[in-house]
Amino acid sequence: MPGLAYQISPMDFWQRRLLQATIAVLALLPVFAGVCGVVTGAGFLGVKAGPADLDSHLRFLSGLFLAFGIGWYSCIPAIETKAERIRLLAILTFCGGLARLYSLAVTGIPSAGHLLGLGMELVVVPCLVVWHGRVAALSRRRS
Repeated sequence: MPGLAYQISPMDFWQRRLLQATIAVLALLPVFAGVCGVVTGAGFLGVKAGPADLDSHLRFLSGLFLAFGIGWYSCIPAIETKAERIRLLAILTFCGGLARLYSLAVTGIPSAGHLLGLGMELVVVPCLVVWHGRVAALSRRRS
């Protein structure tokens, strides 16, 4: 059976590749932030270490952030077949963005990095889901 690259038009192939590349670049953010948070705790945010419970919680959440990034990377191969995984990751990420938005409303405007995260979580990730749906539909149409 020929590979997917031979089953779809060149335009559809590049649409798929661009989506894969976009996810690869964007997933760097949660991987980087997750690793930094796990390794340095609150130091990653420029804050001195707080109580042990707060540090433990921050490192736990950083581990989840790292796992989200790895999860997004796991969607890249055969991306057109990963709809359920992409939707689950998107819902989890979007929920985190809603929590971040609530924090903004309650405690004020965070740093630029956190605002970037908010935009990614509430705007970019839903756009990726729509884009993925189009790429998956192109693949189904060709099979």
